[in-house]
Amino acid sequence: MRCLMFLCLVVLSLVGTSPAQPPADWPKAIRFGVVPTEGGADTTRRFTPLAEQLTRELGVPVEVVSASTYQGVVTAMSNKQIEFGWFGPKAYIEAAKRADAEALVIELSRDGQRGYRAIFIVPAKSPIRTLEDARGKKFAYTDPNSASGRLIPAMLLHEKTRQRAEEFFGEVKYSGSHGTSILQVANGELDIAATNDLDLLRMIQKGAVREADVRVILQSELIPGAPVAARRELPASLKKAFAEALIKVSKEPAMLEVLQNGGFAPTSDEEFDIVRATDEFVKTQEKSNGK
Repeated sequence: MRCLMFLCLVVLSLVGTSPAQPPADWPKAIRFGVVPTEGGADTTRRFTPLAEQLTRELGVPVEVVSASTYQGVVTAMSNKQIEFGWFGPKAYIEAAKRADAEALVIELSRDGQRGYRAIFIVPAKSPIRTLEDARGKKFAYTDPNSASGRLIPAMLLHEKTRQRAEEFFGEVKYSGSHGTSILQVANGELDIAATNDLDLLRMIQKGAVREADVRVILQSELIPGAPVAARRELPASLKKAFAEALIKVSKEPAMLEVLQNGGFAPTSDEEFDIVRATDEFVKTQEKSNGK
């Protein structure tokens, strides 16, 4: 009898340490959409180690899906082509409205802040010192659905000049990614661009540009960090497990170096109400200016 009990305990112990089978209502594979901060191929490469780690934690294959635009990730979630998405704050409020996205965690800065800052950058040797100095120059936003690459800079520009970019600058374009904007400023292809301090730091740390290549002439107050969101309809157990796994793996030093941030922390939809208010403000101002 003692031998039988001992064998039962051994079996139970082995069962308890083996990987748990995912619940039956979870998808067979998880698609994780990300916004194009550096360009499609670079973005996918950057997030692949994270997807591999999440696969091990969840016991379900996790695939990175990178769209060519911010709107592409919103559309992918709306069409149920991804289960989770790492959005910028502006893209998230669009996803919450159009795709019933639910914010789970928020990206932290390197020093642990729950956000980052929009910045205007110019080539380091440029004579431009203020926004007024950039009147009539060649300027780039990042993406229409970027908080730091379009929304917040548009608000700052209006506060400083009472004009839209199309009225103030000589030429206005959308670069498509923060990395592209930073590179084009560093190379002198743009006179000025809107981006953010987190992506500028990433570009410097990976050696794409040098700190001495660009100069910040204006920065915003803190913007809520980029959230990772889920389709609200997904099983609660999956959303909880994904959020917990993301927070857990992001604390590992090696993963922090890959992500080049301060990890993740829990969040909720309400944290992004300030972004919604700013979006409404900018739309109202542009409408009143005849756009």
